[in-house]
Amino acid sequence: MLRRSVLRSVLYSAFFLFVCSLQAQKLLTLEDAVSLALKNNYDIQISRNDSAIAALDYSYRNWLFAPRLNASVGNVWNKNHQNQEFTNGTKREGDVKTDNLSGSITLNWLLFDGGKMFVTRNQAQELIRLGELGIKDQVVNTVAQVINSYYIIVRQKQLLKAVEEQMSISQTRLDLTQRRLEIGVGAKPDVLQSKVDLNAQLASRYRQLTLIDELKERLNQIMNAAVGTNYEVSDSIPFNNNLTLTQIQNNFEQTNTTLQLQKKNIDLAELTIKSRKADQFPLISFNSAYNYNRTNNDVALNAALPLYNRNQGYNYGFSATIPILNYRNTNRLIKQSKLDLSYQQLVYESQRSTLNLNVSNFFREYELQKKMLELEETNILLAKENVNIQLELFRLGASTIIQLRDAQFSLSDAYDRLIAARYNTKLAETELMRLKGELIR
Repeated sequence: MLRRSVLRSVLYSAFFLFVCSLQAQKLLTLEDAVSLALKNNYDIQISRNDSAIAALDYSYRNWLFAPRLNASVGNVWNKNHQNQEFTNGTKREGDVKTDNLSGSITLNWLLFDGGKMFVTRNQAQELIRLGELGIKDQVVNTVAQVINSYYIIVRQKQLLKAVEEQMSISQTRLDLTQRRLEIGVGAKPDVLQSKVDLNAQLASRYRQLTLIDELKERLNQIMNAAVGTNYEVSDSIPFNNNLTLTQIQNNFEQTNTTLQLQKKNIDLAELTIKSRKADQFPLISFNSAYNYNRTNNDVALNAALPLYNRNQGYNYGFSATIPILNYRNTNRLIKQSKLDLSYQQLVYESQRSTLNLNVSNFFREYELQKKMLELEETNILLAKENVNIQLELFRLGASTIIQLRDAQFSLSDAYDRLIAARYNTKLAETELMRLKGELIR
């Protein structure tokens, strides 16, 4: 009796502390988890950084058509010792100091390059759109990851409640077998078996609590929250019961982010071909320069050399660079670009086929889990009623411990199947909406 009272006190105390700790923890809703992940997730931040690089290139696009203007200036001081002998026998020797100042302003304006400038501008526009799609794709995947991670915690929480319900039944069974043993109508093996079952359920409860903590840490990592951040999640797993295959397939190619990204890769491959073909045309440029040069000598050992010399002026003109022979390198690059385009188109068709198959399979899974859930909702009521009946019969001595344990095992299996059906239905729904690209608006 003393051991039974101690065990009961320990269970009640543990349950009381658990309830108090739950009340003290902040409730984290799914919306809060998604919001934190979208704000702090590392993968999303990396995608945003890549998109920012593309946006920087896009802001430069119109400067492709502007001329290039450069200026240079320099000043050189020289000191040379000269020793000269002329044919008439004259000799001159001495130091000459020279100050040379030079500067120039040059302008180069590419007027025609086969249209490559326009192609480069269009590539910048497509790259910024590719960056936006990359962010959206990462956001959609992150939201799906958060939803699945959040509700797997809810699933384990529901399993924990099921274990605690089983512990309550096992405690009642232990009390009954102990009482029957005390009045001489029971058997000690029944008491021992009841204690073993209760301890096994207590161990299962400890495992569930540890698993829930581990899953919360995984969710913390997705949300980029501090390690050890604790919270409570909701008790239920809601889902949309009205999804149809037509609804998912409608406009699927325009909403699925994976296919949209691949379409952009095809567009960029087409622009690359145009850029390669532009290399077959001549480059025509307008060139102009203003030059200034001044030389100042402190002494002229040679009468033919000036003490002071200055030149300044400007020039302008046109130049053309015409490709004549480049060992067919341009043709090689064009063929490579065309092969890459074919490859990107094949990748798109492959991805579309795979994604359509995934939609079909996940919708079948979604329909299956809904049917399983409906069935298990009925089974759980039957299993609970059976346990209650067997418990009362055992209390009256009209049932054996084996029959009661079988009823408990059936209830435990029914809870496992019911909770799994709830989670799997949500999992299938989330994947369908991820494939559709409508987890976010």
